[in-house]
Amino acid sequence: MNKITQDKIYNKAKEWILEAGKTIRTKINDPIEIGSKSNPNDLVTSMDKNTEKYFLEKIKTTFPEHLLIGEEGFGDDVKTLDGTVWIIDPIDGTMNFVQQKRNFAISVAIYYNGVGEIGLIYNVMEDELYSAKRGEGAYKNDLKLSRLAQPAILEESVIGLNHLWLCENRLVNEKIMQELVKTARGSRTYGSAALEFAFVAEGVLEGYLTMGLSPWDFAAGMILVHEVGGVTTNIAGEPIKMLERNSVFTGHPDIHQRILNDFLIKAKK
Repeated sequence: MNKITQDKIYNKAKEWILEAGKTIRTKINDPIEIGSKSNPNDLVTSMDKNTEKYFLEKIKTTFPEHLLIGEEGFGDDVKTLDGTVWIIDPIDGTMNFVQQKRNFAISVAIYYNGVGEIGLIYNVMEDELYSAKRGEGAYKNDLKLSRLAQPAILEESVIGLNHLWLCENRLVNEKIMQELVKTARGSRTYGSAALEFAFVAEGVLEGYLTMGLSPWDFAAGMILVHEVGGVTTNIAGEPIKMLERNSVFTGHPDIHQRILNDFLIKAKK
């Protein structure tokens, strides 16, 4: 993707994500329809659906040749990342949206022939936009985020950790994961994968580990983390499969290597 095209798409994506966020804030206390998908804790609301429809309309009107992958199923049946593909989570952290009315985000990623060109994560209620264009670094609003260049050690790090690894029949040995929690300075769970990726890019977290994410959960965050020098793989250290559900481990290169070698390889069943 050339620079002119990248800038044009970025400007539209930024305009739309800010407008969608403004609408959510305006309607945050309005009555909403709440349903569930795969299980009673996998929530979906009318706001999720309406927000995704908003992006679909904007994208198809402005860039009719572009394709869309969206969590709520209003996009295209995408089999490859050929061409320009938008990957959108209209509300990442729906449970937080419903229960807390905060700690959720809109996540928008644009890939061109499989390469992450643009990533946007909007912390709606805090009015904080994390953004990245390939080769230009990552930003929080207008502040450029520092690259993860300074050495980092696990004992002085805070790790985002989705606690689903505690459940039975998961991918790792829970005893070894408990040792990880004890070794790190601290662990946090925010309930929004997009925000946890953004916090890694910002340096608020040194790493984020979860047993299962879909493309709309990680597509934008991977671009942000990559632009500050971070690393994203699955828990085996393998590349992420962009159109599939994956275990995901993202973070500072030093922390990524340490946890991968000392904990995750041992913890895999």
